Amino acid sequence: MKFRRLITGAATAALVLGASLLGPAGAAAQPAAAAEVYVALGDSYSSGVGAGNYDSGSGNCKRSANAYPQQWAAANSPSAFHFTACSGARTTDVLANQLGPLNSSTTLVSISIGGNDAGFADAMQTCVLQSTASCVNRMGVANNYISNTLPAQLDSVYSEIRSRAPQARVVVLGYPRIYQLNGSCIVGISEQARGAINNTANHLSDITSKRAADHGFSYGDVRSAFTGHEICSSSPWLHSVTFPIGDSYHPTAAGQTGGYLPVFASHA
Repeated sequence: MKFRRLITGAATAALVLGASLLGPAGAAAQPAAAAEVYVALGDSYSSGVGAGNYDSGSGNCKRSANAYPQQWAAANSPSAFHFTACSGARTTDVLANQLGPLNSSTTLVSISIGGNDAGFADAMQTCVLQSTASCVNRMGVANNYISNTLPAQLDSVYSEIRSRAPQARVVVLGYPRIYQLNGSCIVGISEQARGAINNTANHLSDITSKRAADHGFSYGDVRSAFTGHEICSSSPWLHSVTFPIGDSYHPTAAGQTGGYLPVFASHA
């Protein structure tokens, strides 16, 4: 009799244990997903220049609480978040100054880089201050750089990211087109110059997308997200020439929230 009770008790315990492992639907219990370890790299489009609310401790890097990496981290509570993106960064700056937090535990990386290498800010200055012909010529120089020099520089950065963070999902973010053509602007640079600027932005995005894909990284193309929100649109998410001057041609807080954040989140 006692032996039978022991068997019955053991069977009951086994059933209870089995139910707890299977869960309410009878499915095998899954281990809890590991918390994200997120590292945000890149240039001013990732640090959040133009979006305001900067971390005073970030100095000239101008890391904004409104930047898409900071917003994603606030919403998703990763177990660790390292924000090293910096205004003005080029590929060499990423390699020299931003990759320290990457390691085998890193699960998620974001990066936008390449615009400064191609001299896009200098080219924009040429377009604003000089003639249409000078603008078109300067954008041609940038396009040549993007085609022939930038790919190897991107490869160096992407290869180093993968070497340091072999398990991470890497999301490369591109750049928006700057102007809505035939839009609401009645002063400023010519429509031909605006078209040349957009063509260079498109070329930069296309080359970056190809290099990201060749490294097995996801590419977050923000051009569609910013369509209807370029400069000269009725609801721009990009600053035109403004003060402080460094904010010019960068996403506003709305551009980070409505443009970059959902594109990144869809790949993260």
